[in-house]
Amino acid sequence: MAARKTDDPTEQPSTPVRDPKDWVTGEDPMTPAQAAYLKRLSEQAGEPFDSRLTKAQASERIDQLRQAVIGRGKSPARRRDRPSE
Repeated sequence: MAARKTDDPTEQPSTPVRDPKDWVTGEDPMTPAQAAYLKRLSEQAGEPFDSRLTKAQASERIDQLRQAVIGRGKSPARRRDRPSE
């Protein structure tokens, strides 16, 4: 059975969200996708970018910077769509 999608922002996700500190791979270096997104958010927020973060640290920093950018009335950096082939 397919999961039902709604536009209700109060609806809880069907998969529980884990704290990044509890991730099995949380101590691994951040992924290239995390690094790219974090770099864009850091630039938008006027904050330094730290390329040495772990996956868990990068996830938490992304959350912090997204809130900082939104608080300034800007839309957070989004991944650009790939050109169609």
